[in-house]
Amino acid sequence: MESVRFKMRMFIVAAIIFSCASVAQSQQEKQYAKNSKYYVAAYIWPSCHDDPLAHEKLWPEGIGEWEVIKKGNPRFDGHYQPRQPLWGYGLDNDPKVVEKWIDAATDHGVNVFVYDWYWYEEGPFLESALNDGFLKAKNNGKMQFYIMWANHDVKYNYWNVHRYKDNTDILWDARVDWKNYKIIVDRIINQYFKRSNYFKINGEPVFSIFSVGKLLESFGGSVEETRKVLDYFRDEVKKAGFPGLHIQWNQGGGSLMSQEAAKQFSDRVDAMGFNSVAMYNMGGTREDYVVYGTNSIKIRTQMDSILNIPLFPCVSIGWDDTPRFPAKGMKDVVHYHNTPQSFAALLSIAKQYADSHPEQPPLITINAWNEWVEGSYLLPDMLNGFGYLEAVKSVFIDGKYDRY
Repeated sequence: MESVRFKMRMFIVAAIIFSCASVAQSQQEKQYAKNSKYYVAAYIWPSCHDDPLAHEKLWPEGIGEWEVIKKGNPRFDGHYQPRQPLWGYGLDNDPKVVEKWIDAATDHGVNVFVYDWYWYEEGPFLESALNDGFLKAKNNGKMQFYIMWANHDVKYNYWNVHRYKDNTDILWDARVDWKNYKIIVDRIINQYFKRSNYFKINGEPVFSIFSVGKLLESFGGSVEETRKVLDYFRDEVKKAGFPGLHIQWNQGGGSLMSQEAAKQFSDRVDAMGFNSVAMYNMGGTREDYVVYGTNSIKIRTQMDSILNIPLFPCVSIGWDDTPRFPAKGMKDVVHYHNTPQSFAALLSIAKQYADSHPEQPPLITINAWNEWVEGSYLLPDMLNGFGYLEAVKSVFIDGKYDRY
């Protein structure tokens, strides 16, 4: 009997120790994500898993867009296709895969994931990468995340040209009505905003919108009506107990604008009450990565000069979407000077931009974490290994590029 009591006491002590250790680990992980001076946010394109709608309409092999990525073919001498992931073709809704991502990201200075989020055919699309991959990863407390509503149209042959060849008809129109919009608002607030590691600015959940133009189209093209739509979202967020909603206009790639276009952009940002502007990629694509980067700085400078709200800099790794487009060739690919060292130099300039704007959160976005099909990813591959992740670490953890 005494032996049984002793074992029970030891079991209880062990359970208490384990519980305390788990709590300490959780607190440490959450604190780690907040300790960095900068928010370094990488976009995630959640296409590489077997989504039911995607299986039916796009990728029947059961591995998502990997089936297209694997078919990438060289278009010129030295063209790196197909891209070869160092860690293999892991599914992005597998929590074990995402746990490895999170460890690699946070070890190298990336502390926020921005998930592309879709709504087609009156329901979510590709959502399992976030719900089953990231949110079920045991270490996701190390990482913050937020959502970019990728509300753009999709042509039949855009995401699988092998299946649909020359069919450029619209597979999915991204317009939504009030009924679906209200469902989206409720879903986003309750599934994501209430998570402790959802990224917030001044306590306000950040929600990015990829196509403001498509949102306008959804509600009659009226700036005033679209402002009401966004205000409805703000009101619902406040009802849920938050101080407000930080709505981010995502400018996509961005380009130098005429004086007239720049004024229209600035006026719409103000009229609809956006809180910040970000970009999905840095804009100004050229074959030479250095020219690409130089163009992006000019675009950023112009946007900074016309906006009355924070502009967050974006740095892209490269560009090569030839697996989606059989007719594209050398002039459509970023391939000169496209190295981790050049990327680090541009990151350091983005960091300098953040430092020169102390009035705004030090958020820097990166295109992307896993855009394999567009040739822009931080994940290690067979060509550069961990080179691009090491570039992030060198700038944001080691401070090796502070001289820039």
